Amino acid sequence: MDGKIFEMMQLQKQEKDVQMLISCNEKTETFGLALTPEDANELIIRKNNSLVKHKRVEFGEGMLPQLVFQFCDSQYINQEDYLETLTRLQDIFFLFKNESEDLLTDDELLNFMYEQFETICYGDLDYLEGTCLERFSKAVRAGYRGYHSTDGRNVYEEFSEENRWDKELYMEVLRELFWR
Repeated sequence: MDGKIFEMMQLQKQEKDVQMLISCNEKTETFGLALTPEDANELIIRKNNSLVKHKRVEFGEGMLPQLVFQFCDSQYINQEDYLETLTRLQDIFFLFKNESEDLLTDDELLNFMYEQFETICYGDLDYLEGTCLERFSKAVRAGYRGYHSTDGRNVYEEFSEENRWDKELYMEVLRELFWR
């Protein structure tokens, strides 16, 4: 009897979560993105699998609506890969909540993820996971706390190892090439 009650509660929660995701379409449709009820249900199932995989528990609404709203205006996400991209982003999120030893709030992590996804990674989820977030979580574990004052924004350059494009240097080289 107790097992059936728990199953019914889980099913009700899943139905509520699906409806919550469907309601996100009101905002995301302006960016050409929408989840069908089947997609929303699949995303919830995948979220639950990811929670188990990363040994995490969510209470209340969870982070999925935040993730959807954070990434809905991305120039690198389109309707064709929307479900797969959200699935991967939520898995990366849970992984790096663990990797950062839960020192980051959901907002700090989501802000950092989005900013790097759009600017440094140019939509490359492998680079986001394997480079940007790996370095960031390593810095957080080592005691870095500069992200608190910016809510996770504008901090990657503090531990980036790549040399970035320098506009002034580029313009100088162009002047040299064309005005010799």
